[in-house]
Order: sequence, then C-alpha cells, then structure tokens
Amino acid sequence: MSERRGNPGDLLARIPGGEGKGLPPVHLWNPPFCGDIDMRIARDGTWYYLGSPIGRKPMVKLFSSVLRKDGEDYFLVTPVEKVGIRVDDAPFVAVTLSVDGEGERQRLRFATLVDDEVVAGPEHPLRVELDPLTGEPSPYLHVRANLDALVHRNVFYQLVELAVEREMAGQQWLGVWSDGEFFPIGQL
Repeated sequence: MSERRGNPGDLLARIPGGEGKGLPPVHLWNPPFCGDIDMRIARDGTWYYLGSPIGRKPMVKLFSSVLRKDGEDYFLVTPVEKVGIRVDDAPFVAVTLSVDGEGERQRLRFATLVDDEVVAGPEHPLRVELDPLTGEPSPYLHVRANLDALVHRNVFYQLVELAVEREMAGQQWLGVWSDGEFFPIGQL
C-alpha cells in the first residue's frame, strides 16, 4: 500500500454533518482508496499522527466517528475518500463501567475514551481472549460495525468482582450477566 502524508484536516473537511448528529453512515460509503496515512491507534487508545499523539479529544472523537474496519484493515472513510490507518489492538478502550440492576437482569454500561456508551448484550457481546503464551486475559466489547473496545484492566477487575459461577457445556465458568446474556470471563 502506498503511504500518503496528507493533512488530517483535509479529511475532516470532507466529513458531512457535525457534532451531536450521531455517527455518519460510513458503512454506506464506498469511496476510492487513497492510500495509507501515518496515523496509528495505540493499545492504550492514544491516537498518533506522524508519530505524535493527537492531544485534542474533539479531533480524536471526530476521527473515531469515521473509522471503519474492512476485513483486518482499518480506514478513515468519508463520502469521497478512504485512507488506511494502523491499529495496534482494538480501536477503542472501555474505561468506565456502570451497573444497573442485579443478577440476570443486570445491565453493564461501558464508556470508551471517545465517549461511546455501550450496554453489553446480544448486539454488543463481551468476550475474553487469552494470550497463548502467557495466559493473560484480554477482554473486548463489541462497540459497532466490526469495531471493538479493549476493556481497560481496572474495568476488567470490576467485572471479576461482579462475576458469578455458571455451568456451561459441563464445565464451571465465571462470568457476568448483562441485558439478558451471560458472558463467560474465565473458566474455573
């Protein structure tokens, strides 16, 4: 892929709408691919452009609103252009958790660094992947259209405190309930 070093402001000028109008319909846009830009989302959720962190949260939120994943690749998409970016792990990080209710009626609401709010449930499943070498868990939450959030370690500890035991396929699991779904987070 070619690398393009355009100004992200050029891309921003092509995003229709504005703040407070919901997310743009990036899944409907099919513009031509214009190359890769030197933009990266680190595992901790920090966005970088040309190797420097993007310090303005409103700009990061705007970029995140036009983020799309096609296959294994990530793009910023407007109606007229599509540029590739790098994502180290997941494009979002879930940094807070609030709990409504108890037991099977419990609802777990997560907020990301870019202020997306998601209730774990059938449309937003929670999963835990284990590192094959270390066995360290990496929990993820589906946010939207092929885009996940890595659940921050402190939030994962909150989930562990909420966990209950349940038998699944003849084995005992620890997991959490949210929006009527049981999400296993670790085998006993």
